[in-house]
Amino acid sequence: MGRANFLSSLFSMTDEQAMWRVQTQDDHRAFVQLLERWEEPIGRLCARMTGDLHRGEDLKQETFARVFEKRKSFQPNARFSTWLWRIALNLCYDEMRRINRRGESPLDADGNATLAGLREFAAETPAPDVQTAEREEGELVRRAVLQLPEIYRGVLVLRHYENLKLREIAEILEIPEGTVNSRLAEGLAQLTRILEPQFDERRGRLNPVQTPEAAEVRKRSGSTPAWPDNSPPSARRGFQMKTVNL
Repeated sequence: MGRANFLSSLFSMTDEQAMWRVQTQDDHRAFVQLLERWEEPIGRLCARMTGDLHRGEDLKQETFARVFEKRKSFQPNARFSTWLWRIALNLCYDEMRRINRRGESPLDADGNATLAGLREFAAETPAPDVQTAEREEGELVRRAVLQLPEIYRGVLVLRHYENLKLREIAEILEIPEGTVNSRLAEGLAQLTRILEPQFDERRGRLNPVQTPEAAEVRKRSGSTPAWPDNSPPSARRGFQMKTVNL
């Protein structure tokens, strides 16, 4: 097979086919192909889970090092993406526990550097005044997410930032889909309780930016609680976060 045909076949391979070559032949070109396909979403996940772009970059590198190290344990009938997300998320959990043991906080990281890097993930560039307000609002959401326990933070990031389906998240976490649903509901409830007073304060001093998640928090922050104790799960899931310009 000529070099051009080989490269064409390499780029057309599925993730699972490429991983099979890595597993059985230690094929470094197939591994590089997987790295190029997945380094951006894995970097996003790690940065959002830890709240620190530099830690996120280190964890991304560690994730792919772990993939190669554990290549023989990959099950041929498994989805590569599920396996990869699980490795990355577990490394994030380990790092978060180390941070907690050391008494550190992800909110103590270099905020300017972290925000500058995370904003690279935004798809649109709004007008300067809107962009400034969105950055403020995005910072509130980012900090609120970092205050959530890891089991809620993980499902929120996977669902609302990486847009994974409930079934996919259940496979990654190896839990029932109903448990994913309940964690999403509780995570959103906790997030709303954190954000309500902060958005109320912003509402008192400026015209807020109507990002979807912020608008929903404001709508729910009135004379009635955001999530009544007797509200059904379907009502709780009405708060639909979407990616903000962090």
